[in-house]
Amino acid sequence: MGQAVILTASDGFRLGGYRADPAVQPKGAVVVIQEIFGVNSHIRNICDRLAKEGYVALAPAIFDRIQPDFQSGYTPEEVAVARKFVAAPDWPAMLRDTQAAIDAVKDVGPVGIIGFCLGGSIAYAAATKLSGLSTAVGYYGGAVVRFADDRPTVPTQLHFGEKDGGIPLSDVETIRAKRPEVEVFVYPGAQHGFGCDERASYDKASSDLAWQRSLAFFGKNLK
Repeated sequence: MGQAVILTASDGFRLGGYRADPAVQPKGAVVVIQEIFGVNSHIRNICDRLAKEGYVALAPAIFDRIQPDFQSGYTPEEVAVARKFVAAPDWPAMLRDTQAAIDAVKDVGPVGIIGFCLGGSIAYAAATKLSGLSTAVGYYGGAVVRFADDRPTVPTQLHFGEKDGGIPLSDVETIRAKRPEVEVFVYPGAQHGFGCDERASYDKASSDLAWQRSLAFFGKNLK
């Protein structure tokens, strides 16, 4: 359904991406931000699913500045390699590349953003710092608590797993306390990565519910 594309950031850097277009007149667009595993099959599948829901979906390859077209699976060895990409994350660069994706689809209609893991944190940061968005959804973003003093300028929804080994519930409560205007959902028993059916931590019930909530949020705010 989708195709490879090239995006150009504000500093002139050219990065890759994956874009999926709906078969019908689009309702809007959604920028999809990757986990630490690149624009892999999971992220491309998210784009394809959004296209089936009537949205243009675009996933920028935000690791292209480090290693072009990096993609990874989820074995322990692959996870160890992928973690190296975020040992010292360049947030401004990743946000520039995210802005490039927003700009590339803004002619379609209202633009939302959804991100997973690292991308969940970027989606939140984008909601506070970038232009051209109408709504934001973040899944298990570990750095959101660090950015929680920044107020989103668009409606924002966040999803966390109760048993996430990297995001304690105390962080989730801090986010709730600092940002009462943000919708925050916690999924009982769910671990980090519960929304990815390629990971051992996949939780179908939690994933399905979070996806339904995400689509409803987009439907409400991408008009």
